[in-house]
Amino acid sequence: MTERTPVDFWFDPFCPWAWMTSRWLLEVRDVRPVEPRWHIMSLAVLNEDKDIPESYREILKSAMGPVRVLRAAAEKYGDDILGDLYTELGVRIHNQGRLKPGDSEQEFDQAAALREVIGDALEAAGLDRGLLSAADSTEFDEGVRRSHNRGIELVGQEVGTPVIAVGGVAFFGPVISPAPKGEDAGKLWDGVLLVAGTDGFFELKRSRTRAPIFD
Repeated sequence: MTERTPVDFWFDPFCPWAWMTSRWLLEVRDVRPVEPRWHIMSLAVLNEDKDIPESYREILKSAMGPVRVLRAAAEKYGDDILGDLYTELGVRIHNQGRLKPGDSEQEFDQAAALREVIGDALEAAGLDRGLLSAADSTEFDEGVRRSHNRGIELVGQEVGTPVIAVGGVAFFGPVISPAPKGEDAGKLWDGVLLVAGTDGFFELKRSRTRAPIFD
């Protein structure tokens, strides 16, 4: 059996682009001998001292809830559950769009919707729904920051989520939409490793011209 190379992946479940990249990495796992290892980072922590629009800062206040619950779940069950819980959160937040107002004329309560999403994700992952209480507690913030800082220290402050580290090389991204599947996912992985592993290579970027395509 081919030995699998560990790939460390830092994510914030609120980020749609990290979600896209994570689904690509799972495709890569099927066609290349890699094994993702999941770690928390936090957009709220990343942007706490940055000059960002107030509307975005308000969004980030809610973003601390899911990462706190992820940290609490990892401390209770071990880090191996992070991938499954991330998947359950991401499907509900991004694919199902449950944190966005629907067509109903009733006032949308995003805070209540987020609590329901987290609770349902915990149950779907086979975890204690009582961990939902961690969303409103600062008890796990130190653990969130520790994990966040480990990822950011590898790539610097001028990035977002996700961060990937593999074979002594770390980088932000890739930012993709839609996520390639099958061998196309593997070819992109090969190319990303080639450029990221090139000494002195720092950046390759162009403006995004489409929103995340989740299907």
